[in-house]
Amino acid sequence: MRKSRVTEARIVGVLQEREAGAKLAEVCRRIGLSETTIHRWRRKYGGLQVSEAKRPKALEDDDRQLKRILADQAVNLQVVKDLLGRMW
Repeated sequence: MRKSRVTEARIVGVLQEREAGAKLAEVCRRIGLSETTIHRWRRKYGGLQVSEAKRPKALEDDDRQLKRILADQAVNLQVVKDLLGRMW
């Protein structure tokens, strides 16, 4: 998955600036992104603080790590079953 060029803290800052009354076209031009991106961010991060915006990414990282551990255990279990099956 492609890594975002903009951090969650920057996204929340841009959205707060927009809510404070900055014009959408001006914000988009300064950041170098389209209006569609700003609207997508507003749907996803609207009303969140920086710590709240980082939480889903941290949960995804934890989930990815747990899935990797589960896969390793499944492989180890299969190896043990194969070895025990050959002994009998």
